[in-house]
Amino acid sequence: MANFRQVADRVFVSPQITEDDIAEAAADGFTLIINNRPDGEEPGQPANETLQSVANDKGLAWATAQITSGQPGMDAVEAMAGALNGEDGKVLAYCRSGTRSCMLWAMAEAMTGTLSTGEILNRAQGAGYDMSPLAPTLDHLRGNR
Repeated sequence: MANFRQVADRVFVSPQITEDDIAEAAADGFTLIINNRPDGEEPGQPANETLQSVANDKGLAWATAQITSGQPGMDAVEAMAGALNGEDGKVLAYCRSGTRSCMLWAMAEAMTGTLSTGEILNRAQGAGYDMSPLAPTLDHLRGNR
């Protein structure tokens, strides 16, 4: 069974997915998968191209906002925000453990969304991810909104 963790009304994060997880996501009504993990991080990791092909065969859109563990650049945050804001359906973002996906969601939400920093942190915590060290970054990304 898949380990999809909800962080927003239509956004879920997950550790590394498999072809079976993609089938489950399609059956559960997801419309987009975002890969936050570069190929080749560890032996046996499914290739992006393979998973994207399976997702597309199941009718799911695919996006990438890949970052190396612990190194979220603004390009990845902007790619994540663009993918999330361009999709009205349920979205699944994944990486090795789900932490990077949650971090990118949090930063994208702070930059373009409506949730306060406290709400973002609470939702991440509810999904099992401690994003509290990101609070100053989230505040900065929220600017004067």
